[in-house]
Amino acid sequence: MKSRIALLSLALPLCALAADPAGGVDAAAMNKTVDPCVDFYQYACGNWIKANPLPADRSRWGRFGELQDRNERVELDIIQGAAVTRAGRSPLDQKIGDAYAACMDTEAINRRGLAAVAPVLDEILAMTNASDVTREVAALHRRSIGVLFMFGSGPDAKDSTKTIANLGQGGLSLPDRDYYLKTDPKSVEIRQHYLQHVTNMFTLTGLLPEAAAKAAQTVLDFETMLARASADRVAMRDPNKRYNVMTTQALAALAPDFGWDAYFKLIRAPAFATLNVSNPDYVKQLEATLPGQPIAVWKAYFAFHVLRSYAQLLPDAFQKEVFDFWQHYLTGVPQERPRQFRCVQMVDRSLGDLVGQKYVEQTFGPDAKAQITQLVEALEKALGQDIQTLDWMTDATRKAALTKLQAITNNVGYPRKWRDYSKVEIARDDYFGNSLRLAEFQRARQIEKIGTPTDRSEWGMSTPTVNAFYSPQQNSINFPAGILQSPFFDPRRDMAVNYGGVGSVIGHEMTHGFDDQGRKFDGDGNLRDWWTAQDGAEFEKRAACIANEYSSFTSVDDVKLNGKLTLGENSADNGGLRVAYMALENTLKGNQDVVDGLTPEQRFFVGFAQVWCENMRPEEARSRAMVDPHSPGRFRVNGTVQNMPEFQKAYSCKASQPMVSPNACRVW
Repeated sequence: MKSRIALLSLALPLCALAADPAGGVDAAAMNKTVDPCVDFYQYACGNWIKANPLPADRSRWGRFGELQDRNERVELDIIQGAAVTRAGRSPLDQKIGDAYAACMDTEAINRRGLAAVAPVLDEILAMTNASDVTREVAALHRRSIGVLFMFGSGPDAKDSTKTIANLGQGGLSLPDRDYYLKTDPKSVEIRQHYLQHVTNMFTLTGLLPEAAAKAAQTVLDFETMLARASADRVAMRDPNKRYNVMTTQALAALAPDFGWDAYFKLIRAPAFATLNVSNPDYVKQLEATLPGQPIAVWKAYFAFHVLRSYAQLLPDAFQKEVFDFWQHYLTGVPQERPRQFRCVQMVDRSLGDLVGQKYVEQTFGPDAKAQITQLVEALEKALGQDIQTLDWMTDATRKAALTKLQAITNNVGYPRKWRDYSKVEIARDDYFGNSLRLAEFQRARQIEKIGTPTDRSEWGMSTPTVNAFYSPQQNSINFPAGILQSPFFDPRRDMAVNYGGVGSVIGHEMTHGFDDQGRKFDGDGNLRDWWTAQDGAEFEKRAACIANEYSSFTSVDDVKLNGKLTLGENSADNGGLRVAYMALENTLKGNQDVVDGLTPEQRFFVGFAQVWCENMRPEEARSRAMVDPHSPGRFRVNGTVQNMPEFQKAYSCKASQPMVSPNACRVW
């Protein structure tokens, strides 16, 4: 009872955005005509799915979307207030307010036309030789335009205390290499539409139709060549395969025809002798195919990437063309989101730590942070109990696993140190210039980290974001204030539902430290095999069960999920829910109060399922099956509970029913 009282004492500002009524589960969302042992997702979410058709400007709409929409409205109020020019306006308000005002000034954007981007395109058209290509790759990378390959910084996987240079495959426009390589009718159709889109973009710059079509074909052919050189997403999930530290001389030996020394100087990287190359075979393939490319190919490829990257900064015709292909055709969205929310997203994305400070003031007080931290500690205790009682793990590995668990850093609400944007100029009448300066600022921040100690306090997403993440090299779990609200958490709500909602999210992120990727890092965040050979084999056997199980699920039409691509997230869903259940049982201490006709355990599982209620367009489902490491909501629910005897006991399911897997999988 003491734990429940403490949880319910959470600061009231967190309730400001709550949509769900205080009390138990969201009964209105449930379809109680469905047997929970037949389809638990429909039982918990059926009425919500019927009552929440997809908005015209969304390809996917669920409880995450509901909360993100509420958060964006809070941000909109904050930013619009900051945009009002007045005496004594703070530097913070000036930056977020003027960035928003410039984004909203569509009349000025249309009036300026292509003038803003013309110098960049002229620079590309002036190229004459290989040295110019190197120069242009660096120039575009400084502007955060991702051509040819990716270059940046990150913790050394085997010495997480230091930050090193990283180079990886990249340079594609379509969502994945398979979009270029698959030969099924739908993939062929997508490439045809993409070719027309690229043609349309070039036509908007003034090229005649024949020339635009020729340039578009050049872009598709070039990107297809990059796709053939690229490793697939499943292969790139393995951190050991991605770890290939080498000297700059060794990199140059892989691709001697590219001016690496000149590139590193032009990208303004600090001096370094070694870097990690995540896919050396990609670099080798570039060397085999790129030197013979005519300069006209490079010009077309670079020019399209500039137009694509800057389309939202250009006149309406460019924005419409980008929407028509990327959102309407690829994901099925009928109409674009209102301009004000696109501008809010831009401010959040580029000045997130400024708007985040104001957001926290309104929605997340210190008491809230303290109480969520208490919930995290309850989940950590439960995960420790789980590790201690696993019958397949030997004592040596168990000891190392507990050491790693104890070393996890918990970051709740917002970063310990806000990012400093004081050196970035934001002008109310220069949307293009603002975007360019912000992109260069963010890029420079990443490059300047090379050779410095790793900053373990840095976050990878803004505070209002409805998400959470685990960092294997920081061995930290991170929960932005944006997700610590209803339907995930409500301090006035039944404790069992909170454990099912935010508790399962917390458990999910903790379990990432022990999924098929996270388990390869130790408590210090270093890539190191701390498992005995026997335990490693036992883990892989159990992980394969989950991969095979989810590969049997159909996402849309004839498209199956890729169980190997989604293995980490599915493992975390299964382990996280079990850990949250254990934490709830520890807290209940046998209390079996019935609310709305449901036991605490039943309410727990409904609370879990209801955070995944969603609707999704078939085009979006098809795309996500190829590129998203997360399963759709219905499989995150049904795929998880069918593996849990605890669920089957709570709902008295029979062995023959669908929510009772005949081959239940369990890792953690």
